[in-house]
Amino acid sequence: MVVARKKGRLTGLQRDVLSMYRSCLRAIRVKPAESRHNFLQFTRLQFRQHLTVPKSDFTTIEYLLRRGRNQLETYSNPGVRNVGI
Repeated sequence: MVVARKKGRLTGLQRDVLSMYRSCLRAIRVKPAESRHNFLQFTRLQFRQHLTVPKSDFTTIEYLLRRGRNQLETYSNPGVRNVGI
């Protein structure tokens, strides 16, 4: 999802996407040092895969945000120690 600034203002969905990305980065900090790189690569890949979603496609963006929140909740679990890319 592209987060383009228009006169310095972000839409609500753009703020939600940025917030989720930051949450993912914060969650990575508590993972074991040897697997942080894998989590970071996984997070980047997930966001880059959807860069082409038009910012006017609210339904898809909201779906991806819900899916991302579910994934974040799952991967934030302390029992999850690594992720495959």
